[in-house]
Amino acid sequence: MRNTGVPSLLTPGRLADELEVPLPRVLYVLATRRHISPAARAGTLRLYQRKAVAMIRHELNAIDARRSKRPGKKGGQ
Repeated sequence: MRNTGVPSLLTPGRLADELEVPLPRVLYVLATRRHISPAARAGTLRLYQRKAVAMIRHELNAIDARRSKRPGKKGGQ
Protein backbone atom coordinates (compact mmCIF):
# COMPACT_ATOMS: atom_id res chain seq x y z
CA MET A 1 0.00 0.00 0.00
CA ARG A 2 1.29 3.43 -0.96
CA ASN A 3 1.84 6.09 1.69
CA THR A 4 -0.14 9.14 0.62
CA GLY A 5 0.45 11.12 3.78
CA VAL A 6 -0.12 14.83 3.59
CA PRO A 7 2.87 16.89 4.69
CA SER A 8 2.19 18.64 7.96
CA LEU A 9 2.72 22.35 7.56
CA LEU A 10 2.53 24.82 10.42
CA THR A 11 0.84 28.19 10.69
CA PRO A 12 2.62 31.04 12.51
CA GLY A 13 0.31 30.43 15.47
CA ARG A 14 1.31 26.77 15.68
CA LEU A 15 4.98 27.79 15.41
CA ALA A 16 4.50 30.15 18.36
CA ASP A 17 2.82 27.35 20.34
CA GLU A 18 5.69 24.94 19.63
CA LEU A 19 8.28 27.54 20.62
CA GLU A 20 6.24 28.67 23.64
CA VAL A 21 6.65 32.34 22.73
CA PRO A 22 4.11 35.06 21.98
CA LEU A 23 2.80 35.15 18.41
CA PRO A 24 4.06 38.71 17.75
CA ARG A 25 7.66 37.57 18.30
CA VAL A 26 7.26 34.80 15.71
CA LEU A 27 5.57 37.18 13.27
CA TYR A 28 8.43 39.67 13.71
CA VAL A 29 11.02 37.02 12.88
CA LEU A 30 9.02 35.81 9.86
CA ALA A 31 8.65 39.37 8.58
CA THR A 32 12.31 40.34 9.00
CA ARG A 33 14.19 37.14 8.13
CA ARG A 34 13.83 36.50 4.41
CA HIS A 35 15.61 33.13 4.61
CA ILE A 36 12.60 31.74 6.51
CA SER A 37 10.01 31.53 3.80
CA PRO A 38 6.65 29.78 3.63
CA ALA A 39 6.52 26.32 2.08
CA ALA A 40 2.97 26.90 0.88
CA ARG A 41 0.07 29.31 1.03
CA ALA A 42 -3.61 28.67 1.58
CA GLY A 43 -5.23 31.92 0.52
CA THR A 44 -3.47 34.53 2.63
CA LEU A 45 -2.35 32.00 5.24
CA ARG A 46 1.36 31.19 5.17
CA LEU A 47 2.36 27.63 6.00
CA TYR A 48 5.84 26.59 7.12
CA GLN A 49 7.75 23.32 7.24
CA ARG A 50 8.88 21.84 10.55
CA LYS A 51 12.47 23.00 9.97
CA ALA A 52 11.19 26.57 10.42
CA VAL A 53 10.81 25.85 14.16
CA ALA A 54 14.58 25.46 14.57
CA MET A 55 15.31 28.47 12.36
CA ILE A 56 12.94 30.72 14.30
CA ARG A 57 14.28 29.43 17.63
CA HIS A 58 17.80 30.32 16.48
CA GLU A 59 16.74 33.83 15.47
CA LEU A 60 14.88 34.42 18.75
CA ASN A 61 17.93 33.26 20.72
CA ALA A 62 20.13 35.64 18.70
CA ILE A 63 17.76 38.54 19.41
CA ASP A 64 17.74 37.73 23.12
CA ALA A 65 21.55 37.45 23.18
CA ARG A 66 21.95 40.86 21.53
CA ARG A 67 19.49 42.40 23.99
CA SER A 68 21.33 41.02 27.00
CA LYS A 69 24.67 42.45 25.80
CA ARG A 70 23.41 46.05 25.53
CA PRO A 71 25.04 48.45 27.98
CA GLY A 72 22.77 49.56 30.79
CA LYS A 73 20.64 46.41 30.76
CA LYS A 74 20.44 44.21 33.84
CA GLY A 75 22.70 41.17 33.61
CA GLY A 76 24.27 42.20 30.33
CA GLN A 77 27.64 43.38 31.53
